[in-house]
Amino acid sequence: MQISPSIFNRIWAAYIFFTRLPFWRIHQPPRECYTSVVEYWPLTGWLTAAVMAAIYYFGSMILPLPIAVLAAISARMLLTGALHEDGLADFFDGFGGGGSDRERILRIMKDSHIGTYGVLSLILYIGVLFFALYTMGPVLGSLTILAMDPYAKMLSAQLIMMLPYARTEETSKAHNVYRRMSTTAGILLAVQGLLPIGLYCWYLHKIIDWQIMVFLPCLTMFFVYRLIWSRLRGYTGDCCGAIFLLVELTGYLAVIGQLTINH
Repeated sequence: MQISPSIFNRIWAAYIFFTRLPFWRIHQPPRECYTSVVEYWPLTGWLTAAVMAAIYYFGSMILPLPIAVLAAISARMLLTGALHEDGLADFFDGFGGGGSDRERILRIMKDSHIGTYGVLSLILYIGVLFFALYTMGPVLGSLTILAMDPYAKMLSAQLIMMLPYARTEETSKAHNVYRRMSTTAGILLAVQGLLPIGLYCWYLHKIIDWQIMVFLPCLTMFFVYRLIWSRLRGYTGDCCGAIFLLVELTGYLAVIGQLTINH
């Protein structure tokens, strides 16, 4: 099956946008392709998850387990340029320090300086992520990474369909506004995110309840969406990055919870 030049360019743009690998040196897609990068966000998760999982699994063979976990977390941050972590920090700074003032929240989120709420959110996020992966161990942890990264990105991508963009293209950080997805794009997005989590739940059905793995991340997505709607009446790129990390972390905690109950 031959991939059309349009789809190829859009996928390539997604890898350029969501990673720091020099894909742009090989080929630079037309600018309009960057408006659809969210449609292939989970596909970039296949790469970032594979790198993170491989470093965790193989690193644990030659390094102490805590070091392997830290190496895996650091690898994804380097691979993405800490894009999502930056969004998480800006999100908590904005919503923590901006109160209910929409314009103030947007102004704080756009500020390149990090505040108290942002620092605390990163410390708590990385701490919980570290202990979740450490508790799962290299085999289960690596498999969970492969499943949850694309699935969380698929869920987070729904934000652009649920809310309007909160800024204009000129005032956005990336000077890029994502387009709304067509039915075909939505189906492709679902395949990218559901295939890994489906295989994961099928393979680990004796210890993992697929309903919990699917439902709890959706619940986190819903509550954060409601918060964004009540304060901003729209989304930003920082909101997308924050939701991704929080939804993914919910999936890891769901696994830990099931392991604890089963034992």
